[in-house]
Amino acid sequence: MRRRHLLQLGTAVAAGLALTSCADTADEPQDNGEVSDGEIWRMPDEGEPHLRTWMAFGASDEIWGRRLNRKVQQNLGAIAQAIAQFEPVSMLVRPQEIELARQLAGPNVELVPAPLDDLWIRDSGPVFVRNDTGKAAVDFNFNGWGNKQKHDSDATVAAEVAKRAGVQVLHTDLVLEGGGIEVDGEGTAIITESCVLNNNRNRGRSKKDVEAELARLLGLQKIIWLPGIAGMDITDGHTDFYARFTGPGVVVAGLDNDPESFDYDVTRRHLDILEKATDAAGRALRVEVLEAPEQGRDDFESEDFAAGYINFYVCNGGVIAPEFGDPDADAAAKSTLEAVFPGRRVVQLDIDGIAAGGGGIHCATQQEPR
Repeated sequence: MRRRHLLQLGTAVAAGLALTSCADTADEPQDNGEVSDGEIWRMPDEGEPHLRTWMAFGASDEIWGRRLNRKVQQNLGAIAQAIAQFEPVSMLVRPQEIELARQLAGPNVELVPAPLDDLWIRDSGPVFVRNDTGKAAVDFNFNGWGNKQKHDSDATVAAEVAKRAGVQVLHTDLVLEGGGIEVDGEGTAIITESCVLNNNRNRGRSKKDVEAELARLLGLQKIIWLPGIAGMDITDGHTDFYARFTGPGVVVAGLDNDPESFDYDVTRRHLDILEKATDAAGRALRVEVLEAPEQGRDDFESEDFAAGYINFYVCNGGVIAPEFGDPDADAAAKSTLEAVFPGRRVVQLDIDGIAAGGGGIHCATQQEPR
């Protein structure tokens, strides 16, 4: 279950490009960024109804290399098409790649011209929140996972998505990414210390300070902290590769059985913590395990290959999940996901290109709730 290390951007991606298309018709957000006293926001669970999914057709030869980039772009198109069976998809695309994105994503995906560095909109995009009066988007100041990768354009993605969605931007001085936050929609979150408490994001911030700010912005009442592991992948151990809520009181957790993997010990420590944890309502968690595959296809195998099933994406009526060419493990993962997501159709995709760069389907998507 290895994940991406540093993939450096060799040359600058086009910046400052004019944004058109749906921006012309989107409502202008009221962007004062302040959370008023008494104003309560809540980050919905991913399984709550979506208005749409946001994606970014941001892979480039500079970061990924020509051979791998072609596969990554095909993977992005396949993910977009799969999600579009269940709900609308809006995909940010560099203007010069509109035609290619249309060929790969098909006619049912809205393409939105925008400057991009990379594809990881879970991290560069906003985190949507709701209250009784509507929606807002939190901009968590994406800094390239602690300035490990060029991110001039991706640092603008959260604000641009919020503008196109017509919602207010909520500002904070916290630096973190959407992949580092997993919530149940009822006040509980699972977060890794290795990411959010890392000095490359939030130097000098205490756990208590972070908890207070996330309570203000996301409505969190309790955070279950996992240690994670810093410095072994570019994200410093995002939560969405370790544990995911499937509903109130229910979590699926990854288990890596490769003794040579840096996640071998980490996933076992996480399981122990989760099995002893309670949520904001005082419920003991029911923890289901998704074991990583033991084998896969050879075409894009690398030390960064993210061979785990935890990085699935939940959409309206569906779950989009990876398959890795290990028949037994793929089938077991699908069976587990069907059991914890009754009433949703599980669609498995070959995403070996994206996985070879250390990411997954969840990393490449961001839900906008209704």
